[in-house]
Amino acid sequence: MVRRAAPVAAAFLLSTVSHAALAQSASPGTVLELDPVVVEASRSGAEFEALQERLNAIAGGVSLVDVNAIGPTANLTMARALESVPGVIVQNFFGGNDQPRIQIRGSGLQQNPVERGILMLQDGLPLNRADGSYIVGFADPQQASAIEVFRGYTANRLGATVLGGAVNFISPTGISAPGTSISASGGSFGQVNVAGRTGFSGEKYDGLLQADFSSRDGFRDYNSSRRVVVGGNVGFSWSENVKTRVFASYRDLAFDVAGPLPWDALKARPSQNWNGPIVTPSGAIYPGPNVHRDRPRREASQFLVGSRTTATFGSHILDGAIGYTYTDDTFRFPISSGVRTTKGGDVTLLGRYAYKPDAARPLPLFETTALYTIGSADRGNYLNIAGQQGPQFGQSDLDASTLSLHAGFHIPLWEKFTLSPAISYSHASRKNTDNWTAATRPTVAFAPARPWNLLPNGAVPTQSTSYNRSYDGWSPSLGLTYQPTENHTLFAAVSRSFEPPSHEDLLATVNGTPNSSPGRPNPASPLLASAAFVTPNLDAQTATTIEAGWRGRYGNFSWDAATYYSWVDNELLNLRDATGASIGAINADKTTHFGVELGAGAKLWDRWSGRVAYTYQDFRFDNDPLRGDNQLAGAPRHFVTAALQFQATDAWTLQGSVRWSPARTPVDNMNTLYADSWVVVDLRTEYRINDTFTVFGEVTNVFDETYAGSTVIVDQARADQSAFLPGDGRGFYAGVKASF
Repeated sequence: MVRRAAPVAAAFLLSTVSHAALAQSASPGTVLELDPVVVEASRSGAEFEALQERLNAIAGGVSLVDVNAIGPTANLTMARALESVPGVIVQNFFGGNDQPRIQIRGSGLQQNPVERGILMLQDGLPLNRADGSYIVGFADPQQASAIEVFRGYTANRLGATVLGGAVNFISPTGISAPGTSISASGGSFGQVNVAGRTGFSGEKYDGLLQADFSSRDGFRDYNSSRRVVVGGNVGFSWSENVKTRVFASYRDLAFDVAGPLPWDALKARPSQNWNGPIVTPSGAIYPGPNVHRDRPRREASQFLVGSRTTATFGSHILDGAIGYTYTDDTFRFPISSGVRTTKGGDVTLLGRYAYKPDAARPLPLFETTALYTIGSADRGNYLNIAGQQGPQFGQSDLDASTLSLHAGFHIPLWEKFTLSPAISYSHASRKNTDNWTAATRPTVAFAPARPWNLLPNGAVPTQSTSYNRSYDGWSPSLGLTYQPTENHTLFAAVSRSFEPPSHEDLLATVNGTPNSSPGRPNPASPLLASAAFVTPNLDAQTATTIEAGWRGRYGNFSWDAATYYSWVDNELLNLRDATGASIGAINADKTTHFGVELGAGAKLWDRWSGRVAYTYQDFRFDNDPLRGDNQLAGAPRHFVTAALQFQATDAWTLQGSVRWSPARTPVDNMNTLYADSWVVVDLRTEYRINDTFTVFGEVTNVFDETYAGSTVIVDQARADQSAFLPGDGRGFYAGVKASF
């Protein structure tokens, strides 16, 4: 048992910085270099060091999270899994596995929910649909052995040219996770989690199967969630140089949309849900959705299957993959948007080539990537009548394709300098065929003063929503690294990014209210002619970014520091009015994004280690005619996470962590309403009974802080706006893990 203490402390330390230990980095989906799939025994120490060296050589922000080093937790959410990564902000919406707002460098910041701005990958294959949209709740950190985060242009080599970058979830394999493990946990707010996996291997093959189930009643009155994920992979070694890995997974996700609260209601009882506006003689107050009546909820599933083959021929590395996803998504929005159903499939083709004539260099001399995704979906729009799916008012066929090409060099100038010029090209098509043939679209409304009383049904003239748009963009980049020693890397880079709109940007319901459906801006006027949809003619979002950083290690201290400044043109913003109802997407003229990303870890004493991650964000409009130089809503100015771990004995670990948002965050782009600062403390402990059984406990929000962990983002807010999403109160959890 004595041999365990040092590795645990080391894993905790290393997981906090960009060159994290990633024991399974050679599994399919590795994107640091085009390594072949490894089916034989685990890597030697020299190969492990080469992985760290390769990561350090990249001229930009890259982080790795060793999931096994995160520490005990009853529910490994995205926010928990990525809290040690500077530059990545994950704001919980409803506390469970639902739809947290995840943004990197502000990309996709103002979508509600966030469905664009980051390329989400599972073992190197996209979870995004062909139009770039994704359902963040499908990403399951618990089924990953590691998570790779590529910030900004460093994701171009994966086929992502967006401002934010990419997040890749690397699955364990039969080699990296042999045997069988099971875990069960539960606790406050009806939380229940059960997970298991089993790995096996032979002389020329290996495989792994895993599944997990999570369920939760939730902190708030209407707040339940459920997720089931089943998946696996099998690897084959056809020869010494050719390896294949096949993946398959199924995800089933369902959660209540608990909705926002006005600030005084949140402070009075954060566990409640809101009933919508209150009508007074002087007008309606507390605008926002009526959650009790409309029962907003999302139920979605996705099936993914894919295969990836790599081959090495001397200095040449070839990598090819094919994947298919089928997504079935039903989103019951409040009445102002209605019920949205989306069913469709997407095919992904991936090809890569790398030329590495010098095996001693960490990166190849030349690499090129081609990623093509094409898909279609049937979109239906239905009225939400008191939480029930009502008559249909829209029917569309959505088609999309995205082609991304990338080529780049890593040219050694001198012994310690490397120049990395690259060019990326993207072509995207977005087509909607409006199949609604009726002359009118139905509407529904409730009486604002008596919001459970239906008003007479209405109808508005049909306006076609068909469109056929295409987007093309080039994204060059130039990076320079200087490595004075093997433990220090300084880098600087300049790059362009290109992000076309998704269908969720191009097709939006409008003219609804908290008491009426799309196309009915006045609940009392059922026949007033008004559009139910808007199809804005949006441009692609582009940006020029400069960045610089330094990552290194000295003794027991390690750090990762980066800063960037982006000049953004045509930033895609999805706007909502004071009631929270959609008013469609726009292109902001010019905006700027400035940020600082700092991460550090240290072994403080023999049994003490700690980490801290700090993110500074200053995202602003640039001389906007309406908004001036205001801050972009929804972006915390400062965000800090920190943890301190004590290895009490060889078998017993204690950990305390802090999440701190020390400054007010604007709710609206006009900067008239803000969410207050907050700080939350969590405590965790783990005890290893023997080589088979481990038990753990967790107390979250130890001081029962009442706070808004996130907000709905609107363009112009009111002081009584229902816009604040409360974080969970104090919770107690416990669990057991067993490995065989």
